Amino acid sequence: MSTAERSSTAERGAPHLQWSLVVPVKVLARAKSRLAAAAGPHRADLALAVAADTVAAALRCDRVRHVIVVTDDPVPAAELGALGARIVPDEPDAGLNPALVYGARRAREAAPATGIGAISADLPALRPGELGRVLDGAARAPESFVPDAAGVGTTLYAARPGVPFAPAFGGGSRAAHRARGARELRPDGIDSVRRDVDTLDDLRAALELGTGPRTAAVAALLPALRAPA
Repeated sequence: MSTAERSSTAERGAPHLQWSLVVPVKVLARAKSRLAAAAGPHRADLALAVAADTVAAALRCDRVRHVIVVTDDPVPAAELGALGARIVPDEPDAGLNPALVYGARRAREAAPATGIGAISADLPALRPGELGRVLDGAARAPESFVPDAAGVGTTLYAARPGVPFAPAFGGGSRAAHRARGARELRPDGIDSVRRDVDTLDDLRAALELGTGPRTAAVAALLPALRAPA
């Protein structure tokens, strides 16, 4: 089937497409390194809280059938599994994109009729309704992505059923996904899907949007957030 034919089929079936989302979660000892100074002894707790709020919101989205977490850390594996995510190890252990491809393969084995998306684990303000709006947009293209709030990276990459899953996360991933022909999705009102958290300013912005309860609880412990911006 040609790309045009896939796009036409997508348009007709878009509102009903269900998705499996793959979420990569780092070993907590290495997570949120750019927040180390601000978070201090709470860095691992913050990383876990952000991931848990992301996964919990994704699971509440009515367009999401499964959330597959790829991680080699037993702590987030246990907590995110208790929320309802399916946990798979980072079996390739060869970097982010190979881990996502492995998770996508496992997802397609379990639910071959779903679309497959890769979503950042760093979206603590994620709202299920906004995610659903994005996934309905993704259903109308063979491949698509959402740029981050800075307009440089990517927070979500998606491929419809039957389309090769080939994420290009990493430095300058917005440009990389566009160069590969993926459709950029930027509808109004999806700020929570674009607001990933890598720095203290990012965390402040996410808190202004309204994060999930786990992130808010850990953020309340950080002295840096009580100081003037």
